[in-house]
Amino acid sequence: MRDFIQIFLLCVEAFFILYMILYSSFLFLSVTVGSSDLYAAKRRNRLKNELSNDYYVPVSVLVPAHNEEVTIEATVRSLLALDYKLYEIVVVDDGSTDNTTQVLRDAFHMWKIERPIQRRIPCQPEEEIYETRAYKVPITLVRKKNGGKADALNMGINVASYPYFLCLDADSVLQHDSLEKIVRPVLEDSSVVAVGGTVRPCNGAEIENGRVVRYRMPRKLLACMQVLEYDRSFLASRILFDRFNGNIIISGAFGLFLKSVVIAAGGYDSTTMGEDMELAVKLHVYCRENGRPYRIRYVSDAVCWTQVPERMGDLCRQRRRWHIGLFQSMTKYKNILANPKYGAVSFISYFYFLLYELFSPYIEVFGVLTTLLAFAVDLINIPFMILFFGIYVVYTALLSLTAFFARIHTIDLKIYPSDMLKAVGLCVVEVSCLRFVMAWVRMTALIGYRKKKHTWGHIERQKIQIK
Repeated sequence: MRDFIQIFLLCVEAFFILYMILYSSFLFLSVTVGSSDLYAAKRRNRLKNELSNDYYVPVSVLVPAHNEEVTIEATVRSLLALDYKLYEIVVVDDGSTDNTTQVLRDAFHMWKIERPIQRRIPCQPEEEIYETRAYKVPITLVRKKNGGKADALNMGINVASYPYFLCLDADSVLQHDSLEKIVRPVLEDSSVVAVGGTVRPCNGAEIENGRVVRYRMPRKLLACMQVLEYDRSFLASRILFDRFNGNIIISGAFGLFLKSVVIAAGGYDSTTMGEDMELAVKLHVYCRENGRPYRIRYVSDAVCWTQVPERMGDLCRQRRRWHIGLFQSMTKYKNILANPKYGAVSFISYFYFLLYELFSPYIEVFGVLTTLLAFAVDLINIPFMILFFGIYVVYTALLSLTAFFARIHTIDLKIYPSDMLKAVGLCVVEVSCLRFVMAWVRMTALIGYRKKKHTWGHIERQKIQIK
């Protein structure tokens, strides 16, 4: 029996060495490419060598909301501060049980109107429609029967007047130039059907007229670790995948889409919790199946600031929903895997998300259990194990700090010395502790998920510091 366990542990050891070599190599390559891209973008800005013209792509900004009375006014005011001329704001209140609708009506002096809505995509019926034209752009508010975030976005698409729409979470704010920057790929290339932007936590930031006037790391340690995690995540894969049209996820907090293609593809899937990833993968499938030339782009300097959970319970619920959405999207489009028709999307993007996102929590928890088994039968080299784990923590922490400071420097944010020390200390905690807690949460996410697959996730909100 002991010999069998020893052979089993040797096989597991070989698998994990290969697994970590592949992951660390990919992470190093993507962070290096991402950092280089950020600095190149900054140089272009300084040399004024970017696209500059008076043309504006008409954009409908869609804000799906459910019980967002705390943040919704700040979000809409941030949209009114955008350096852009041709857009509209459409807020969809998806059956809120709080005062979301009333807050908007009072804050922006909106009036009830009668307006027919052409349902090009199925969605729950509207109950009331409000509008105001007293500001720089029209603001429309649709209150509808509850159907979930995807259903609210489908209603927004039906209401939208312009050929492109941008989806924005109701707890998020855009930088003053984000809309201008996220439409640039559309002006450069007519085949672009979707563009993703960068999402950064706004906990601790003060924003005035769409500009960050004071940036501090969040007071809550859990939110601080998510700052490091977000920067590493957005820098680690999306810039690299953009090089070969391989992005299969656009964050639901901030993404631009060509409305006609989304409608033709069937809109958002209201049966999934991961409507953002599902739509991006659906667009890959639709365009390739129909022989349509297309690009799905990522813009690193178009920034959206969003609230991240500050309580562990809220974070666990959020990550469960994310993992369920990932599972639903990857199983729905499983035919992409190892399919030459999809090229690099199949053999790089889909494989990466399958192995290092969907399966990773199971692999990591299995590794911990195997280590405990080896310890129990006295078949583990403890000094080597500690050294291996230490190298992993230091390596990943350095990549996290590289991504964090690259973001800070390239968007000219002033960071305080105390925040630097906080980032250095917490990156180790995030890699060595929080990551394994989240692995357990994600591993157990699929248990009983069907019971709540149409519900909005609830996270306690704080007022956004916006002036």
